[in-house]
Amino acid sequence: MNSTRMENIRNFCIIAHIDHGKSTLADRLLEVTHTVSQREMQDQVLDDMDLEKERGITIKSHAIQMNYRDYVLNLIDTPGHVDFSYEVSRAIAACEGALLVVDATQGIQAQTISNLYLALENDLEIIPVMNKIDLDSAMPEEVADEIVDLLGCSHDEILRCSAKTGEGVEAILNAIVSRIPAPQGDPSAPLQALVFDSVFNSFRGIISYFRIMNGTLHTGDHVKFVSTGREYNADEVGVLRLNMEPRKELAAGDVGYIISGIKSSKEVRVGDTITQVAEPCEKPIDGFEAVKPMVFAGLYPVDADDYEELRASLEKLQLNDASLTFEPESSLALGFGFRCGFLGLLHMEIVQERLTREFNMDVITTVPNVQYKVKLTNGNEIDVYNPSGMPEPNNIAEVYEPYIHAQIITKADFIGPVIKLCMDKRGQLKNQTYLTTDRIEITFDLPLGEVVFDFYDKLKSISKGYASFDYYINGYQPSKLVKLEILLNGDPVDALSTLTYVDNAYPIGRKMCEKLKDLIPRQQFDVAIQAAIGSKIIARETVRQVRKDVTAKCYGGDITRKRKLLEKQKEGKKRMRQVGNVEVPQSAFLAVLKLD
Repeated sequence: MNSTRMENIRNFCIIAHIDHGKSTLADRLLEVTHTVSQREMQDQVLDDMDLEKERGITIKSHAIQMNYRDYVLNLIDTPGHVDFSYEVSRAIAACEGALLVVDATQGIQAQTISNLYLALENDLEIIPVMNKIDLDSAMPEEVADEIVDLLGCSHDEILRCSAKTGEGVEAILNAIVSRIPAPQGDPSAPLQALVFDSVFNSFRGIISYFRIMNGTLHTGDHVKFVSTGREYNADEVGVLRLNMEPRKELAAGDVGYIISGIKSSKEVRVGDTITQVAEPCEKPIDGFEAVKPMVFAGLYPVDADDYEELRASLEKLQLNDASLTFEPESSLALGFGFRCGFLGLLHMEIVQERLTREFNMDVITTVPNVQYKVKLTNGNEIDVYNPSGMPEPNNIAEVYEPYIHAQIITKADFIGPVIKLCMDKRGQLKNQTYLTTDRIEITFDLPLGEVVFDFYDKLKSISKGYASFDYYINGYQPSKLVKLEILLNGDPVDALSTLTYVDNAYPIGRKMCEKLKDLIPRQQFDVAIQAAIGSKIIARETVRQVRKDVTAKCYGGDITRKRKLLEKQKEGKKRMRQVGNVEVPQSAFLAVLKLD
């Protein structure tokens, strides 16, 4: 039975730029193959997080199995935003083919290209699909030319469809069956299965999703996870339909899930290999390389007693989002928390939202920064993740900051503002090529630290939403960085300090002081807000004290009576200033993140 099964399996994923209609196309495929009944059908069926529905983006890759004619199709839907490219790389590792979806109204975007390269590196069969051809603003001929240029395919190979109306979806299913190769593998060899995702279920422990490369897995088998070396019994294995469906056995080529009573999240790693204890495979599958976080920020519980709870929540979240990294740290202002690594600012925002919604955790986030390398005067080199780790200026020989190689694709009308934005962010223009008469690809080398804050938002607004942006890390370069500290009444607030480029330090320091002046509530004493580089103060604002008119009850009489009352008040204020500390509200931390 296995031989026919294997020839009849097709594993594929859908790759595209954000908002080109992959989740809608996935809906249509599920509908045409009758995987989802009319009653269960809703828009973006696979995007099961509320967050995904609200924002209209895919955050997680989702796997689902469909039947079409005599074939079994395993679809892994992937995100399109640059911050979730790690999810895409994992989905691609479990597939033999990919649908490359391009919006007929927008053409090829930066993320389409980078996801395509990922797929080509893994030797996937690419089926180009042009979506949204039913719209009036569609430009099918021009977009088809772009796809031909990019892929080197012929015009006939491009499938045209409208995921909204369902036109052309049958043709896509036929193409999946005819063009994508069946999985290779030997069902009788030792078991070798690649874990590409996992989720936490509070009743059943950790559920791992895998793709079997070789061998066969039965319910009740004694299995081993290779990289952790832990052994378990496969209590339940099965396939992923809209809900999980148990099966007696799964063989090479299948995509499915395993429940084996794993309780601790440290025991499952995405990219690990599952094999049998009795007859292990010779070597593990090459998983994906460890993820490299780009942006680091501190997450602290609002209530210090929730520290352990926050750790447990992050561990559960990490299972489902393997690109999140975290380690404990402490801050003078905020107590104990975690230094977390994210792939980008959207990723950071999503993690924060998910902590609030799924785990009911209120967290404070510090100013995000990137990883710097510092060469000391004694010849040693250290990595600096946050400003408090920065050595004293007299011990630093050289500071290196990470640079990225950025590709921006935009309409030719916006080329001026886009180049100006990149120049303002200390970028170096490397190349510009016209893809068509009015679309241009601009290549820049930019410091990652400048891109972390608001680069993406600004790029979208100056290009009226037309520019698309993709990047990869391109080594370290020497830079003039200083540590900018914020002092409240002479005490540094470590959670507000940042590492910044020398020329930007003064304007940023001034803006931060002005912003904090509006946000810090008035006290019984003056609060001095200062921005400092080392021992040099570069900006200052004062939050005026709240005063009570102590002389109100005095009328007539000698001036010394009033003076006595004022002196007494002054003494009290002085004592209060010595012991009083200033509460910095959560809104102040957030506002500093959103400086223009």
